[in-house]
Amino acid sequence: MKPVVQRERTGCGIASVATLAGISYAQAKRAANRLGIFAEDPRLWSETQQVRDLLAHVHIRAAGKEAPFVTWDRLPEVALLAIKWHREKGRAFWHWVVFWRSPEGPVVFDSKQVLRRHIRTDFGRMKPKWWIKIESATVGRGR
Repeated sequence: MKPVVQRERTGCGIASVATLAGISYAQAKRAANRLGIFAEDPRLWSETQQVRDLLAHVHIRAAGKEAPFVTWDRLPEVALLAIKWHREKGRAFWHWVVFWRSPEGPVVFDSKQVLRRHIRTDFGRMKPKWWIKIESATVGRGR
């Protein structure tokens, strides 16, 4: 699996799906837009349904419910994580990232444009709030 960098300031959900599907940001964005999902829509980073719809569109199965983050050791092989969770005017917002137990050890793929490295292992700095297990067997193999 390889990280995909978001091409829009608020495109972390689209980039995370692209990472999981093994496709480019542009391909994921086109698919999202056809589904009525746009990076600038706050629902993309304050609700889970749009990301779930995009995952389903690219044939990736995700668990039906979010699970609260407890420890890194308790995460599944692949998961979407909500980090930088906060409230604005009573509404929850977060940044989507992908967790993967790679053969070389666990990593987080962070799509944020300004990062020098998009493969993160600084687990103490990230503060996940919850996660969604990715159940699909085709994760990261591309289409």
